[in-house]
Amino acid sequence: MNPLFLAVDVPPISHVTIWGNGPLGLNKTIIIYGLATLATILVFLLGTSKKKLVPSGIFQNTAESGVAFVRNQVILSTMGPEGLPYLPYLTALFFFIFFSNITEILPAVQFPANARFAMPMTLALATWVIFNVVGVVKQGPGHYLKNSLIPPGVPSFLLVLVVPIEFISTFLVRPFSLMVRLFANMLAGHLILVTFATLTAALFAKSFTIVIFPFSFALLVAMTGFEILVSFLQAFIFAILTAVYIGGSMHPEH
Repeated sequence: MNPLFLAVDVPPISHVTIWGNGPLGLNKTIIIYGLATLATILVFLLGTSKKKLVPSGIFQNTAESGVAFVRNQVILSTMGPEGLPYLPYLTALFFFIFFSNITEILPAVQFPANARFAMPMTLALATWVIFNVVGVVKQGPGHYLKNSLIPPGVPSFLLVLVVPIEFISTFLVRPFSLMVRLFANMLAGHLILVTFATLTAALFAKSFTIVIFPFSFALLVAMTGFEILVSFLQAFIFAILTAVYIGGSMHPEH
C-alpha cells in the first residue's frame, strides 16, 4: 500500500461532530449558539445606537442592509405588505442561522452549530407553530383546516386520498423538511471541509513537493468559499420558506 495513504487519517464522523460536555454541560455547539445570539443582538443594538441618514460604520450598514434584504427579498416577494409585521422575527431568524453556520470556516472553531439537528428542529417547530397559529387566527379553526386539507376543485371521490396526503404534506413534512434541509446541508459541508483539510495536511506533512498538493489545497480554498455561500443560502432558504408558509396561512387562496 502506498505510504501516502497511511498518512491520511480521516477522523470518523463522531470525532468531528461530538464533543464531551464541559462545566455546566457546556460544549462547542452551545457556545457557538450563544455567540450567534450575541452577534445577532449586537448587530442591531450597535447598528441602531447612532442612527444617521447616510449609513456609516460596519454595524449600521450591516443592520440596514440585512433588514432591507429580508424586507424586499423575503417578505415582499412572498407575503406582500401584509407580512411586514413579521420583519423583526424573520430578520433575527436569518442572522441567527447565518451566524450559526458561518463558524464552520473560522479557525479554531471549524464547525457549524446547525450540523447538530436540535436547533434546526427547534426553529422548524417554531415555524410550524407560527404558521398554524396565523392560519387559525386569520381564517378560523374550521376554515383553516378545510383550506389546508381540501384543495379547491378536487372531486369528492378523491378526498379520501387527497386529505391524508395534504395533512402529511402540510403538518408533518413542512417542519421535517425545514429541519433536515438545514441540518443535512451544514453537516455535509462540514464533513467535506474536514476531508479536504485532512488530505491537504497529510500531503503537506508528507512532502511539500507532492504534485497533487497544490490541487488539494486549491480545492480546499474553493470549498471554503463555497461553504460561505452555503451558509448564507441556508439562512435565506429557511427564512423565505418560513415566510412562504406564513403567507400561505394568511392567504389560502394563493
